[in-house]
Amino acid sequence: MTRVLIADDHAIVRRGLVDIIDEAIDLQVSGEASDGSELIALVRTQGCDVIVLDLSMPGVSGLDLIKLLKSEYPKLPLLVLSAHPEDQYAVRVLRAGASGYLTKESALSDLVRAIRRVAGGGRYVTPALAETLLSHLDSEPGQALHETLSDREYQVLCRIASGKQVSEIADELALSVKTISTYRSRMLQKMSMKSNAELTRYAIKNGLVE
Repeated sequence: MTRVLIADDHAIVRRGLVDIIDEAIDLQVSGEASDGSELIALVRTQGCDVIVLDLSMPGVSGLDLIKLLKSEYPKLPLLVLSAHPEDQYAVRVLRAGASGYLTKESALSDLVRAIRRVAGGGRYVTPALAETLLSHLDSEPGQALHETLSDREYQVLCRIASGKQVSEIADELALSVKTISTYRSRMLQKMSMKSNAELTRYAIKNGLVE
């Protein structure tokens, strides 16, 4: 029996995932977490075979949470289940150590198959994401401006482009306003831009925000 930990800050989403997973005779939900801290505590105290992880939760989340888990449990499969479209975060998520990426829109039909795949040591991506990954291999490193950004800078870029203020971003990422402002300055310099409006136009044009 494959033990699955679910991490999502929405109780209704967790309930739906439990129902889907428990219908499979070879899978069992062994625990639920509503934020990164709860998830880390569950992994440390009871263990699991696979984690199904939302990308956006309170506290430690996203790429930071993936990297933290992989540093402690390098062989533990992580399947990211996100509301973000594949072209926004999937490549970075896989680079951070996740074994697969699914959007919540496709989860109903693909979730169980994806869990089985990563639990067996494989990786799971949709055909569309596979094409995106191949295009990254074929392209010159750093060809797109946002590919020159660090993971943290990229997170800040997407939030700025979504209309969030520096103070809001600081709260979401558990960082100081000064630190977020520093990341913003670095982004502007790397991308040869001068304002949030330019960053936003670039993000929309390149499909980094909805």
